[in-house]
Amino acid sequence: MKTIDLGTASLTLKKLLQLAGEENVVLRTADGRTFVLAEIDDFADEVVRVAQNRSLMALLDERSKEAPAHSLDEVRKQLKAK
Repeated sequence: MKTIDLGTASLTLKKLLQLAGEENVVLRTADGRTFVLAEIDDFADEVVRVAQNRSLMALLDERSKEAPAHSLDEVRKQLKAK
């Protein structure tokens, strides 16, 4: 991932899109806001990349171990009460 400081760099949209076609680009504005410019690929490719994101997978693994806030029976009872 490449970071471009737009406060100091002056690139055309065409050049930014060319860079984003090679790798994801983080754009940082002069006031410190950040944006990601990325090419949208095939959904299957995106799923593979997400699955390869170790920190995200670790987070999801931890979240899956948490006890549910409400049981399915509790939710059903609340829905019937309404």
